[in-house]
Amino acid sequence: MARQSRGAGTRQERAHRILDAASTLIQRWGYNKTTIDDIARQAGVAKGTIYLHWKTREELFSALLTREKLEMGAEIMQTVADDPEGATLRGMMRHMARILMKRPLMKAVFLRDMEILGKMAQDRYSTEAHKERLVGFYAYLELLREYNLVRKDLSLQAEVYIFSAIFTGFFLAQPFMAEDCPLSDDEIADLMAETIHLTLEPDHAVSPDALQAASQMFRRYLDLSMATAQEQFHQEIDE
Repeated sequence: MARQSRGAGTRQERAHRILDAASTLIQRWGYNKTTIDDIARQAGVAKGTIYLHWKTREELFSALLTREKLEMGAEIMQTVADDPEGATLRGMMRHMARILMKRPLMKAVFLRDMEILGKMAQDRYSTEAHKERLVGFYAYLELLREYNLVRKDLSLQAEVYIFSAIFTGFFLAQPFMAEDCPLSDDEIADLMAETIHLTLEPDHAVSPDALQAASQMFRRYLDLSMATAQEQFHQEIDE
């Protein structure tokens, strides 16, 4: 049994090393130009070893993006938990933006970046993840409305659209504004959070009970999302 456990551990460690190599190369060259041969050289393994884990390049990159999602989710959960107002729209926007700026692959998924992800930007890695996020986000917004943490004079659909437009718009504008408005990542994240606050949140003090309810709802949403991703990831690296 111990021997089998060591073997499983070695297999997973090797899988993560291959994924690390793939992550480095896709950020350097993009998905379309990154080959299995390139990844094998970067990881220091034989090409055939990669196929022991994944049958195709697409399956390998699917596992990579699932791992990125898990790591990002864990980081968001920790930062929100450490911030008393982290589960408000303003707090969540600030933390998500800062974390996303440090994760080029997840940023590419959110923006459907063809240069980095190639055809993957248009397939299930972006569309299915987007639909999954929307389901949880609608439930989260409904609870915020119940506790008067967001405006009620707009429809739920309108608020989701506004949040998405602000989130995406700031990231899309960043490359074009870099020279004219040299702001740090933290400054940009703060501007995004303040824009969300002024646009969607009412101007009143937030009660401790409302903050606690929002935090619990946000944790449930992330827990469910991460549990699904964790199960998928284990299947992707163990099979």
